[in-house]
Amino acid sequence: MAIAAGVLKIGLLGLGTVGSGTADILLHADRRHPLLQRLTIHRVGVRSLDKPRPVDLPASILTTDLESIVTDPDIDIVVEVIGGLEPARSLILKAIAHGKHVVTANKAVIARYGDEIFTAAEKAGVYVLEEAAVGGGIPVIQPLKQALSVNRIRTITGIVNGTTNYILTRMRSEGADFAEVLADAQRLGYAEADPTADVDGLDAADKITILASLAFGKRIKLEEVYCEGIRQISAADIAYAERLGFVIKLLAIAEQAWEQSGADGQPPRLSVRVHPTLLPQSHPLASVNEVYNAVLIEGEPIGQVMLYGPGAGSGPTASAVVSDILNIAALLGITSASQAPLHPLLAPSHQQSCRVSTIADLKTRFYARVLTQDQPGVIGKLGTCFGNHGVSLESVVQIDLRQGKAEIVVVTHNVLERNFRQALAELETLDVVAQIPSVLRVLADSL
Repeated sequence: MAIAAGVLKIGLLGLGTVGSGTADILLHADRRHPLLQRLTIHRVGVRSLDKPRPVDLPASILTTDLESIVTDPDIDIVVEVIGGLEPARSLILKAIAHGKHVVTANKAVIARYGDEIFTAAEKAGVYVLEEAAVGGGIPVIQPLKQALSVNRIRTITGIVNGTTNYILTRMRSEGADFAEVLADAQRLGYAEADPTADVDGLDAADKITILASLAFGKRIKLEEVYCEGIRQISAADIAYAERLGFVIKLLAIAEQAWEQSGADGQPPRLSVRVHPTLLPQSHPLASVNEVYNAVLIEGEPIGQVMLYGPGAGSGPTASAVVSDILNIAALLGITSASQAPLHPLLAPSHQQSCRVSTIADLKTRFYARVLTQDQPGVIGKLGTCFGNHGVSLESVVQIDLRQGKAEIVVVTHNVLERNFRQALAELETLDVVAQIPSVLRVLADSL
């Protein structure tokens, strides 16, 4: 399908925030890459033909029949930006079955059905590109596929949800509680009316599933990704973290446990997880605030690379969508899909399954805030209890009195999560312990 003699025709599914931004870039190709002028919007699928549009498109190319777009023999590339699981998944698969290349911004579909979609694409000999599915306008997927592909990736650590980062930033700067800031974020449009996907970490889990799959070349099952949100974070935790030299961020983390490789004749496990984390204030991600996203990639031999920018919005996400379209257009201009193999750095790959560690196997540091009776010997009893379970303490500080109870903050050295949880269970049985209101993981300083 060479394009030297003509143009590539785009079928656009969805004309919402991202779809409108995509259409705007394609309609105003001047002063951008000259290859954009060889692309044309052929048909656009919408829910309603009567709704006002932020972009000026001929009424003749609009349709509510989305299936007719993915089966149209004149269309070369289908761009899916309708979101949700269905009909997006079915439309993507039908487009592939009809020999269409696909560009999607749909993190939920790729995280859940990527195996099915990429297997079908590989069989059909078409591209499925998903740069816009993670990080909005931040180019992170293409670098993982291409520029960083020669590295052995050790860890990906990201702030990949702007809503939660905005909430935690304001909690830190204003000393406000979660519920108060969430309500204001909803009023300002930074949080959805139903914020579950964001504040419970589900959106971030979709994204780290995609990134881990690319970085480690393995199929990741979303249901095996540990996910914990920020609802339990209090203003007290934010303040205590600050006093101890930390900031709290919702992190999405994927890392390869290389030291476990070969112990049982199986490939090494991956740890893939989302949870709020105390970051040292010197850490590169600690200064990423408001609605911005950042992804820190550590590998060998490159060391550390951090990609930073706006994680959502019409312009940034549309930029990523059109960059994928441009990549496909460039490849089709020099090859024929029916005569030449797909580009190995962009082609879908039939990846092997992998084992994902349970959260109990995680080895990390912990922060715990404990309310106890205000009496002599309490700290000693806490230390003995932790020691009984092999938990080494980095610091134990009595911060304040709260409602007549001593408030003690504990930070541990690295410990297996299962050992730490066993210690907490024993702590809760002690007469001197009234409550353990907060437990958070602590990330080590960066390399």
